[in-house]
Amino acid sequence: MTATFEIDVNGRQHSVSVERLGAGSSRFRLTIDGQVTEVDAVRTGSDVLSLILPAHGHSSYEVGLTPGLGAGDWTVYLHQGMLDVSVNGRRARRAGVAAAAGEQRIVAPMPGKVLRVLVAPGDEVAVRQPLVVVEAMKMENELASPKAGRVKDVPAVAGESVEAGRLLVVVE
Repeated sequence: MTATFEIDVNGRQHSVSVERLGAGSSRFRLTIDGQVTEVDAVRTGSDVLSLILPAHGHSSYEVGLTPGLGAGDWTVYLHQGMLDVSVNGRRARRAGVAAAAGEQRIVAPMPGKVLRVLVAPGDEVAVRQPLVVVEAMKMENELASPKAGRVKDVPAVAGESVEAGRLLVVVE
């Protein structure tokens, strides 16, 4: 079965189809804007993928993913930097999909160190307000609130090392 998506990467739209090569296989055929390649993708954490590209000298990449503010929005963390990505974003916006609702759990996108905690339990926060800064892969990543609300819990502590997927802040 092949899944097809519209993906906006930093404002530029791409057509992407993904096909798993064999039941239970970690190998996929990707077609991106008509260019075909294969990738071996394994989840190494709740929001971290390890990718190997056999056709490109078995190059390997670690990719961190953090849900964004709207349905299908993601922040993608690469060694070179971070990207804002929207999967089927135009379709979702046309359908009137709302921003994040309910309790939101902000987690570490990949292993790193908490540099700064910018909120405390009980604080009122706005959409996109920075909550915590995590250093991962020699980059500072400012994690923001996906919604306006109140900070319910802040298990993150400045200076501590965290694993990918570790709960940092809860906004309700």
